Amino acid sequence: MSNADQNPTGQTSIDTTACGTRGEQVMQEQLGTAFRADRFYTRQMCTRLNAAMIEFVARRELMFVGTSAADGSCDVSMRAGPPGFVHVFSEELIGYPEYQGNGVLASLGNIVENPHVGIFMADFVDELIGLHVNGTASIVVDDDVRAAHPDLPVERLRGRRAERWVLVDVEEAYIHCRKHIPQMVPADRVREWGADNPARKGGDHFGVAAERGFAR
Repeated sequence: MSNADQNPTGQTSIDTTACGTRGEQVMQEQLGTAFRADRFYTRQMCTRLNAAMIEFVARRELMFVGTSAADGSCDVSMRAGPPGFVHVFSEELIGYPEYQGNGVLASLGNIVENPHVGIFMADFVDELIGLHVNGTASIVVDDDVRAAHPDLPVERLRGRRAERWVLVDVEEAYIHCRKHIPQMVPADRVREWGADNPARKGGDHFGVAAERGFAR
Protein backbone atom coordinates (compact mmCIF):
# COMPACT_ATOMS: atom_id res chain seq x y z
CA MET A 1 0.00 0.00 0.00
CA SER A 2 2.75 2.43 -0.92
CA ASN A 3 0.88 3.94 -3.87
CA ALA A 4 -0.37 7.06 -2.13
CA ASP A 5 -0.11 10.47 -3.73
CA GLN A 6 -1.40 13.97 -3.20
CA ASN A 7 -4.39 15.28 -5.11
CA PRO A 8 -4.84 19.01 -5.86
CA THR A 9 -6.73 19.58 -2.58
CA GLY A 10 -3.76 18.38 -0.58
CA GLN A 11 -5.57 15.30 0.68
CA THR A 12 -3.88 11.91 0.45
CA SER A 13 -5.43 9.73 -2.24
CA ILE A 14 -5.11 6.00 -2.76
CA ASP A 15 -4.44 3.87 -5.81
CA THR A 16 -7.37 1.55 -5.19
CA THR A 17 -6.07 -1.04 -7.66
CA ALA A 18 -3.30 -1.78 -5.16
CA CYS A 19 -5.67 -2.24 -2.22
CA GLY A 20 -6.42 -5.63 -0.75
CA THR A 21 -4.96 -9.05 -1.35
CA ARG A 22 -5.55 -11.07 -4.48
CA GLY A 23 -7.94 -13.24 -2.49
CA GLU A 24 -9.95 -10.19 -1.45
CA GLN A 25 -10.17 -9.02 -5.04
CA VAL A 26 -11.34 -12.45 -6.22
CA MET A 27 -14.09 -12.58 -3.60
CA GLN A 28 -15.16 -8.99 -4.34
CA GLU A 29 -15.65 -9.93 -7.98
CA GLN A 30 -17.46 -13.17 -7.17
CA LEU A 31 -19.82 -11.57 -4.65
CA GLY A 32 -20.33 -8.32 -6.52
CA THR A 33 -18.84 -6.03 -3.85
CA ALA A 34 -15.97 -4.54 -5.88
CA PHE A 35 -17.72 -1.17 -6.20
CA ARG A 36 -18.41 -0.97 -2.46
CA ALA A 37 -14.83 -1.99 -1.68
CA ASP A 38 -13.45 0.62 -4.07
CA ARG A 39 -15.59 3.28 -2.42
CA PHE A 40 -14.30 2.24 1.01
CA TYR A 41 -10.68 2.29 -0.15
CA THR A 42 -11.15 5.73 -1.72
CA ARG A 43 -12.80 7.26 1.34
CA GLN A 44 -11.21 5.47 4.29
CA MET A 45 -8.00 3.60 3.47
CA CYS A 46 -4.80 5.35 4.60
CA THR A 47 -1.14 4.43 4.25
CA ARG A 48 -0.26 6.36 7.40
CA LEU A 49 -2.00 7.55 10.55
CA ASN A 50 -3.76 10.89 10.42
CA ALA A 51 -4.10 13.22 13.41
CA ALA A 52 -7.40 11.74 14.57
CA MET A 53 -5.98 8.21 14.44
CA ILE A 54 -2.89 9.24 16.40
CA GLU A 55 -5.06 10.77 19.12
CA PHE A 56 -7.24 7.63 19.16
CA VAL A 57 -4.22 5.33 19.60
CA ALA A 58 -2.92 7.49 22.47
CA ARG A 59 -6.07 6.73 24.52
CA ARG A 60 -6.14 2.98 24.04
CA GLU A 61 -5.58 0.50 26.87
CA LEU A 62 -6.20 -2.64 24.83
CA MET A 63 -5.43 -4.02 21.40
CA PHE A 64 -5.35 -7.31 19.53
CA VAL A 65 -2.40 -8.41 17.40
CA GLY A 66 -2.76 -10.94 14.60
CA THR A 67 0.33 -12.75 13.30
CA SER A 68 1.06 -15.81 11.21
CA ALA A 69 4.04 -18.10 10.71
CA ALA A 70 5.65 -18.78 7.35
CA ASP A 71 3.37 -21.80 6.84
CA GLY A 72 0.24 -19.74 7.52
CA SER A 73 -0.36 -20.93 11.10
CA CYS A 74 -2.10 -18.04 12.86
CA ASP A 75 -2.23 -16.49 16.31
CA VAL A 76 -4.16 -13.59 17.80
CA SER A 77 -2.93 -12.15 21.08
CA MET A 78 -4.18 -9.40 23.35
CA ARG A 79 -1.93 -6.62 24.55
CA ALA A 80 -2.92 -4.16 27.28
CA GLY A 81 -1.47 -1.34 29.32
CA PRO A 82 -2.13 2.20 30.52
CA PRO A 83 -3.37 4.74 27.96
CA GLY A 84 -0.56 5.41 25.51
CA PHE A 85 1.16 2.05 25.94
CA VAL A 86 1.05 1.86 22.14
CA HIS A 87 3.51 4.57 21.22
CA VAL A 88 3.18 6.58 18.01
CA PHE A 89 6.70 7.43 16.87
CA SER A 90 5.47 9.02 13.65
CA GLU A 91 2.57 8.86 11.20
CA GLU A 92 4.21 5.79 9.69
CA LEU A 93 5.65 4.03 12.75
CA ILE A 94 4.04 2.73 15.93
CA GLY A 95 5.39 0.43 18.60
CA TYR A 96 4.29 -1.50 21.64
CA PRO A 97 6.29 -3.00 24.53
CA GLU A 98 6.65 -6.72 25.16
CA TYR A 99 6.76 -7.86 28.78
CA GLN A 100 7.48 -11.14 30.51
CA GLY A 101 4.71 -13.62 29.70
CA ASN A 102 4.15 -17.36 29.63
CA GLY A 103 7.33 -18.00 27.67
CA VAL A 104 5.57 -19.27 24.55
CA LEU A 105 6.34 -16.10 22.52
CA ALA A 106 3.77 -16.96 19.85
CA SER A 107 3.55 -13.47 18.38
CA LEU A 108 7.29 -12.84 18.36
CA GLY A 109 7.98 -16.27 16.93
CA ASN A 110 5.59 -15.65 14.08
CA ILE A 111 7.07 -12.21 13.40
CA VAL A 112 10.53 -13.77 13.07
CA GLU A 113 9.17 -15.95 10.24
CA ASN A 114 6.65 -13.52 8.77
CA PRO A 115 6.81 -9.82 9.72
CA HIS A 116 3.30 -8.95 8.50
CA VAL A 117 0.98 -8.08 11.40
CA GLY A 118 -2.59 -6.91 11.81
CA ILE A 119 -3.53 -4.77 14.82
CA PHE A 120 -7.05 -3.95 15.96
CA MET A 121 -7.89 -1.30 18.55
CA ALA A 122 -11.40 -0.28 19.62
CA ASP A 123 -13.12 2.17 21.93
CA PHE A 124 -15.69 -0.02 23.66
CA VAL A 125 -16.81 2.72 26.08
CA ASP A 126 -17.49 6.08 24.43
CA GLU A 127 -16.98 6.35 20.68
CA LEU A 128 -17.74 2.69 19.89
CA ILE A 129 -15.39 2.72 16.93
CA GLY A 130 -12.41 0.66 15.84
CA LEU A 131 -9.10 1.18 14.06
CA HIS A 132 -7.20 -1.37 11.99
CA VAL A 133 -3.46 -0.94 11.52
CA ASN A 134 -1.65 -3.38 9.26
CA GLY A 135 2.05 -3.30 8.58
CA THR A 136 5.48 -4.84 8.79
CA ALA A 137 6.94 -5.54 12.23
CA SER A 138 10.43 -5.75 13.67
CA ILE A 139 11.58 -6.80 17.15
CA VAL A 140 13.94 -4.41 18.94
CA VAL A 141 15.38 -4.65 22.46
CA ASP A 142 14.26 -2.00 24.94
CA ASP A 143 17.67 -0.35 25.31
CA ASP A 144 17.99 0.21 21.56
CA VAL A 145 14.51 1.70 21.29
CA ARG A 146 15.18 4.07 24.18
CA ALA A 147 18.52 5.10 22.71
CA ALA A 148 16.72 6.13 19.54
CA HIS A 149 13.70 7.60 21.37
CA PRO A 150 14.86 8.95 24.76
CA ASP A 151 11.46 10.58 25.38
CA LEU A 152 9.77 7.22 25.98
CA PRO A 153 8.22 7.00 29.46
CA VAL A 154 9.89 4.60 31.88
CA GLU A 155 7.71 2.01 33.61
CA ARG A 156 8.80 1.51 37.21
CA LEU A 157 6.20 -1.01 38.37
CA ARG A 158 7.35 -4.60 38.80
CA GLY A 159 6.28 -6.58 35.79
CA ARG A 160 5.87 -3.46 33.65
CA ARG A 161 9.44 -3.04 32.44
CA ALA A 162 9.61 -3.73 28.73
CA GLU A 163 12.07 -6.40 27.64
CA ARG A 164 11.72 -5.52 23.97
CA TRP A 165 9.46 -3.65 21.57
CA VAL A 166 7.59 -4.55 18.44
CA LEU A 167 7.89 -1.69 15.95
CA VAL A 168 5.37 -1.63 13.12
CA ASP A 169 5.82 0.25 9.86
CA VAL A 170 2.27 1.30 8.97
CA GLU A 171 1.07 0.15 5.56
CA GLU A 172 -2.70 0.32 6.05
CA ALA A 173 -4.85 2.19 8.57
CA TYR A 174 -8.61 2.27 8.37
CA ILE A 175 -11.81 2.52 10.37
CA HIS A 176 -13.89 -0.35 11.77
CA CYS A 177 -17.53 0.74 11.90
CA ARG A 178 -19.41 0.83 15.18
CA LYS A 179 -22.36 -1.31 14.03
CA HIS A 180 -21.35 -4.46 15.93
CA ILE A 181 -19.03 -3.04 18.60
CA PRO A 182 -20.51 -3.74 22.06
CA GLN A 183 -20.61 -0.97 24.64
CA MET A 184 -18.84 -1.74 27.89
CA VAL A 185 -18.68 -0.02 31.25
CA PRO A 186 -15.26 0.41 32.91
CA ALA A 187 -14.83 -1.14 36.36
CA ASP A 188 -12.18 -0.38 38.95
CA ARG A 189 -9.64 -3.17 39.21
CA VAL A 190 -6.18 -3.58 40.68
CA ARG A 191 -4.07 -5.23 38.00
CA GLU A 192 -1.39 -7.70 39.03
CA TRP A 193 1.08 -6.62 36.38
CA GLY A 194 4.05 -8.64 37.63
CA ALA A 195 2.20 -11.58 39.12
CA ASP A 196 3.68 -15.05 38.66
CA ASN A 197 1.16 -16.57 41.07
CA PRO A 198 -0.94 -18.98 38.94
CA ALA A 199 -4.14 -18.15 40.82
CA ARG A 200 -3.71 -14.43 40.19
CA LYS A 201 -3.11 -15.10 36.51
CA GLY A 202 -6.28 -17.15 36.16
CA GLY A 203 -4.95 -20.52 37.21
CA ASP A 204 -6.40 -23.51 35.39
CA HIS A 205 -9.61 -21.68 34.50
CA PHE A 206 -10.60 -24.07 31.71
CA GLY A 207 -9.54 -27.19 33.60
CA VAL A 208 -7.01 -28.38 31.02
CA ALA A 209 -4.22 -29.07 33.52
CA ALA A 210 -6.63 -30.95 35.79
CA GLU A 211 -7.81 -33.09 32.86
CA ARG A 212 -4.18 -34.03 32.27
CA GLY A 213 -3.60 -35.02 35.86
CA PHE A 214 -1.82 -31.93 37.15
CA ALA A 215 -2.78 -30.72 40.61
CA ARG A 216 -4.61 -27.41 40.81
